[in-house]
Amino acid sequence: MATAIDLSQLALSEKAARFEGKAYGSQVSFFVTAHEYGAGPDLHVHPYEETFIVQEGAARFTVDGEAIDAHAGQIVVVPANVPHGFKGASSDGPVRMVGIHPVAEMDTTFLDEPALPPG
Repeated sequence: MATAIDLSQLALSEKAARFEGKAYGSQVSFFVTAHEYGAGPDLHVHPYEETFIVQEGAARFTVDGEAIDAHAGQIVVVPANVPHGFKGASSDGPVRMVGIHPVAEMDTTFLDEPALPPG
């Protein structure tokens, strides 16, 4: 049976909401995030690819040691097991994104190094 879920019920903080598909009978999980300039997760890996949809603003991604600048209207795909992170890269406002995990239950391992700072 289909159901509607309020995003506010999934909020982890003002900056992020987490949908874990397993709890809802879905094979997809995701984060909906809003990060200010310089904020965002440090380097981490997943045993599956992650796809980001940048909806508003700009972000600087670190993917396997390289900087990738992305802005609203762009999609970034990070392969499985590749270290990645991002930081909001615009002082004009937050970067708003959806980070899609193609699994019912997320699996994240954070590394001991920071992502590149925003450009």
